[in-house]
Amino acid sequence: MSESLRGVVVSHAALAQGLVEAVRQITGEADPLIPLSNEGCDGGLLAARLKHAIGDGPAVVFVDLPGGSCLQAAVRHQRTATDVAVVAGVNLAMLLDFIYHRDLTPAEAAKRAVETGGRAVRAVTP
Repeated sequence: MSESLRGVVVSHAALAQGLVEAVRQITGEADPLIPLSNEGCDGGLLAARLKHAIGDGPAVVFVDLPGGSCLQAAVRHQRTATDVAVVAGVNLAMLLDFIYHRDLTPAEAAKRAVETGGRAVRAVTP
């Protein structure tokens, strides 16, 4: 892949900003991640903000929930864009992994994110 992937984190309220800031504090970098909130947006405004955040290059859009306005906007954009993958259920583990594997295609990066994020979720017992 000639151009490094961009990640767009789309969430309700300030969750995206918090996740991106956590990545920055842990890794020292977060420039490839763009936080985007749906706060105060209707579907049209969220779609416009998402399109602007993604730009023309390859991207993975990470949304907070597997339903709702964030996912709907991402899927609508994905239908008309090339080189855009969508992952629902974003978590910190997948974003940390994404930062270091941006040489993949969007589809490969999305698959890896799902695997990494899934491994990070577990019930912890004493």
